[in-house]
Amino acid sequence: MSENTKIALVTGGSRGLGRNMAINLAKKGLDVILTYNSNKTEGDKVVTEIEALGQKAIALQLNTSDIKSFDAFVKEATDHLKEVTGSPNFDFLINNAGTALYAPFAETTEEQFDTVINIHYKGVFFLTQKLLPYLNEGGGIVNISSGLARFSFPGSSAYGATKGAIEVLSRYLAKELGSKGIRVNTVAPGAIETDFGGGHVRDNKEVNAQVASFTALGRVGLPDDIGGVVAFLCTPDAKWVNGQRIEVSGGMVL
Repeated sequence: MSENTKIALVTGGSRGLGRNMAINLAKKGLDVILTYNSNKTEGDKVVTEIEALGQKAIALQLNTSDIKSFDAFVKEATDHLKEVTGSPNFDFLINNAGTALYAPFAETTEEQFDTVINIHYKGVFFLTQKLLPYLNEGGGIVNISSGLARFSFPGSSAYGATKGAIEVLSRYLAKELGSKGIRVNTVAPGAIETDFGGGHVRDNKEVNAQVASFTALGRVGLPDDIGGVVAFLCTPDAKWVNGQRIEVSGGMVL
């Protein structure tokens, strides 16, 4: 991390959309802290890619569903920042980490529900709260939602509902943090070809073709369709974009 260089923290930055966000942030000249849940090797690979772009990066372990671990993570991240920049502060928080749940409403268990809530809502709420004292004035937060908060497909009731909660939370944060010049926006990807949900969209030809058929641009999304939008929101060009939900879906279910 360099002095005067903006710094972004991306949860779940070792793979899929998070990896693409981290790399696009580096292309915009930001240094990056990224988190991985279990795969340190993949996290370190992204660090190497970012360093090749001339920016600094570090990969730290974080399970975003384990709220009790957040204090130790915040200390690790801020100690690192203080050591390399002289300040524990950073500029942008991207709450991206997540897992999929495909289960009909009638069959969703309490355990599945709790897991989705912890990762996609409770974890985001309290990680943001704990990092807030270290977020520089004039910085920003980007929360990752989903097209499934706007349109409904059977099997995503618990997941889609938590993303709806994130969108409402983002508006409240934008209101409450406006006095510090901190902008808060939501990016809602449509269906994307990644390993998310066991590669559900990427590897199932029927699902892939179905998604393409009701997307105005006629194909399924790719990680590179999303990362640049998140990176844009962390630049001065987006200084007047606040409290917004930006759906990046190629025009799904219009």
